[in-house]
Amino acid sequence: MSNKLIDLVNISKSYDGQLVLDELNLYIRENEFLTLLGPSGCGKTTTLRIIGGFETPNSGKVIFNGEDITHLPPNKRQINTVFQKYALFTHMSIAENIAFGLKIKGKSKQYISDKIKYALKLVNLDGFENRSPASLSGGQQQRIAIARAIVNEPKVLLLDEPLGALDLKLRQDMQYELIRLKNELGITFIYVTHDQEEALTMSDTIVVMNQGYIQQIGTPEDIYNEPENAFVADFIGDSNIIPGLMLEDKIVQIQGVSFPCVDIGFGHNRPVDVVIRPEDVELVSPETGTICGTVTHLIFKGVHYEMEVMAAGREWLVHSTHMFPVGTEVGIHVDPFNIQIMNKPESEDEEATVIEE
Repeated sequence: MSNKLIDLVNISKSYDGQLVLDELNLYIRENEFLTLLGPSGCGKTTTLRIIGGFETPNSGKVIFNGEDITHLPPNKRQINTVFQKYALFTHMSIAENIAFGLKIKGKSKQYISDKIKYALKLVNLDGFENRSPASLSGGQQQRIAIARAIVNEPKVLLLDEPLGALDLKLRQDMQYELIRLKNELGITFIYVTHDQEEALTMSDTIVVMNQGYIQQIGTPEDIYNEPENAFVADFIGDSNIIPGLMLEDKIVQIQGVSFPCVDIGFGHNRPVDVVIRPEDVELVSPETGTICGTVTHLIFKGVHYEMEVMAAGREWLVHSTHMFPVGTEVGIHVDPFNIQIMNKPESEDEEATVIEE
């Protein structure tokens, strides 16, 4: 990955006395696809708006290419933004929409014409110059909004939940289009979403946020396979989060039964949270399982069966390509490498939870 491009240093922001961001620190590299991911109200859009210059932090600095741009207006930054609502001018043609920013900058007619053709080709909408925004589908309008942004040759493109208004199939198609565009343009994308699958699909780096704080930064694989706390494990996909007792290095007790794992350094007889993804739970015969239970619910999901297994008074969520009818007695086996151990906050009770999206 290339050099650091943006550095957010101790960024804090409040609205009407309510703290939205609390001393947030984050750096973003050149040519990186970074996604700010989290639930509504977590501070991700505020972070994006501060990068774009639409909001000013109460404290902290925004450093761009080594320069402090904290108080620089949006039109003076080498950054463009694509919003969920597209914000196209309905009284203008597609060509006029794309040319709008270039005309303000005083670019020549030939330059503008060349840029319009280049941008439309890049978003696979050649020949749409004279169409009106109203004649386009949602996905086409989104592409025009992106074309309007990229003709200004920004170093950074900010995307604030740009696919939220599209249907599932079109949203999936646009995800791949955005990845292609990012690779072809060679610029930095900073993307805001609350959709975990979207973040996992497109990102080089994911920043998981909650209540104004960064919970974890990592690759999609890191975030999914190695969640640093229960919030991340809960928010990213489905998880079984079960209270356990770390008996010693590489041995954790779950529901009174010892499971081998690979984690070390938690001490002896230490209360912990145990995270096991449902696809990592293997159902075997009761005789060979580490713990035994009964299938209580079964749903066919197309690519797998989703089951709930009651074992020693607790529900386990299981995803499997093999179907076990409701009422089947089964054993539960988990590979040691698929058991994630996390420190357990002292305030938490000892109830196990099954977390579902």
